[in-house]
Amino acid sequence: MSLLNLLSPLLQPLARHIDPETAHDGAIRALEHLPLPAPKRDDPRLGVSAFGLSFPNPVGLAAGFDKNARVPDALLRLGFGFVEVGGVTPQPQPGNDKPRVFRLAEDMAVINRYGLNSEGVEAVAARLSARPRKGILGINLGANKLSEDRIADYVTLLERLGSFADFVTLNISSPNTPGLRDLQGRAFLDELLSRVLEARARLGLTTRILLKIAPDIDDLQLDDIVALARQHAIDGMIVSNTTIARPQTLRSAHAGETGGLSGKPLFRPSTIVLAKTYQRVEGAFPLIGVGGIASGEDAVAKLAAGASLLQLYSALVYRGPVLIDEIKTAVLAAMAREGVTSVSALTGRNAGVWAELDA
Repeated sequence: MSLLNLLSPLLQPLARHIDPETAHDGAIRALEHLPLPAPKRDDPRLGVSAFGLSFPNPVGLAAGFDKNARVPDALLRLGFGFVEVGGVTPQPQPGNDKPRVFRLAEDMAVINRYGLNSEGVEAVAARLSARPRKGILGINLGANKLSEDRIADYVTLLERLGSFADFVTLNISSPNTPGLRDLQGRAFLDELLSRVLEARARLGLTTRILLKIAPDIDDLQLDDIVALARQHAIDGMIVSNTTIARPQTLRSAHAGETGGLSGKPLFRPSTIVLAKTYQRVEGAFPLIGVGGIASGEDAVAKLAAGASLLQLYSALVYRGPVLIDEIKTAVLAAMAREGVTSVSALTGRNAGVWAELDA
């Protein structure tokens, strides 16, 4: 058990009384300086093969926590099977005005409108170039707010960062950069995938290309997105980003803030979109399920809806790193119940049920 796991019950209540962005920055600084031991070796049954990579376990950290790649290796030592840093933009940008992140404690949720605040590609490249290549690392790529050619931004980022990453994620679904979700439209997405994949081939990179989509899309939009993803033979998709929807069940005082909602209320809608994506992909590539995972039970349900791998972030605000081991234990228990010997055997078992649900 890591030092952060031991301290989590003491630190979590204290952190909730601090401004969320200040608490987040403090967590990054702590991870930079705490002497974290290596995690215990994962049970071999938790291993997952996806995108041509071998993951020690299916539990990953979603983008947004380590935006500037300051602590990827410390995060891996917490027991994650992989870590995604970013989103990174080509040029530095401050993001939106503060306050821009809000805890919805009663709902186990978070609303953020950071606006892709980033130190820029050169700062991230400098850190990653000095990093020994170990553990599976993804980099989330985003476009600058004032960019005149947003597709060119993704190409620039791949050119500069692709060699440091096992996979890169084309983030076209952040709700906090005006117009970014327009890239999910058929014409824009077709050009984006064409130019990025051409750049990968030109550079001779083996970096996997993933696409991250929003939960706020209808079935026709999803049809187009998956059709293009399959046509271009990308390596996978991440489902999903935060939502601009506001469920009527929200009880917290900050429920009316603008921005992307993440955390427990996102679980149901994101899992429904995941299942629908799984059905449309038809095994052409794996999916990473993200959105609202707050327990081991949630993680198992996300696998059953179609995920090969998982990502979490917001639940760590409320549960702390103990959630990582809880999920691993729950996945192993589910494998025992189902009489299977691999995580992949759990994937998609209930996709048909989830796909028929109402968000």
